[in-house]
Amino acid sequence: MTAKLDGRSALVSGSGRGIGREIALKLASEGARIVINDLDADPANETAELVRNMGGEAVVCAGSVTEDGFAQRFINTAVDSFGGIDIIVNNAGYTWDTVVQKMTDDQWHAIINVHLTAPFQILRAAQPVLSSTAKAEAAQGHEVFRKVVNISSIAGTGGNAGQINYSAAKAGIIGLTKTMAKEWGRYKINVNAVAFGPIRTRLTEAPADGDSNIDVAGNKIKVGLNADLLKQMETTIPLGRVGTPQEAAGAVYLFCAPESDFITGQHIICGGGFVL
Repeated sequence: MTAKLDGRSALVSGSGRGIGREIALKLASEGARIVINDLDADPANETAELVRNMGGEAVVCAGSVTEDGFAQRFINTAVDSFGGIDIIVNNAGYTWDTVVQKMTDDQWHAIINVHLTAPFQILRAAQPVLSSTAKAEAAQGHEVFRKVVNISSIAGTGGNAGQINYSAAKAGIIGLTKTMAKEWGRYKINVNAVAFGPIRTRLTEAPADGDSNIDVAGNKIKVGLNADLLKQMETTIPLGRVGTPQEAAGAVYLFCAPESDFITGQHIICGGGFVL
């Protein structure tokens, strides 16, 4: 049986770790050739090696999605390596939380840039490639569907105290998704979003020592939820637990599979029934 994404090329930002890595592996398991991105080269190369060990193809485009020129470099990597673009998953991001009166302009712009501006720039850079390909296929009488999946959050659909920057960016992603679905429908591109609820990753997992930080552009950012808070949250999730990165990747795959060819401009919540 032919894999459903056989021969398709997929760009997945933030795919060196966590949910992004599982998205890359899921798409690769269905035959897609993957452009791996991560802020750091080492985890990106690790994901690429995992794809290759599965018998798949992968190349790495490391670096911050917010860097000047990154979007074009990302797109060029796909075109140069695989000859075109079939799937784009805008997944990269992190949180940097505090209440509004304590939030700095740098904190605001950092999160808006990684979660909203970077996906916009990536899609803008992809447009010439996607439109020319679609026009050539239409001239030959072919209808070929391509996919964009943007990652949102239940913080974007319902808001979340202490996350005004993140909530605003993730709400913006839904608006971006609906707009691009209307602009790119003529190219036979499905543009949808997945809003994640509680998913167990290094950004949510309670650290063993009670304190954990990541370094982003020289900023030390605290990550991980308090263990008691995480346990309390699980009692409010109808399915009784937080999700796994593999389950999150499965939700993204739904919008990449050919069965979603007539679905566009939509968002689904992958959160076990939990809502804010």
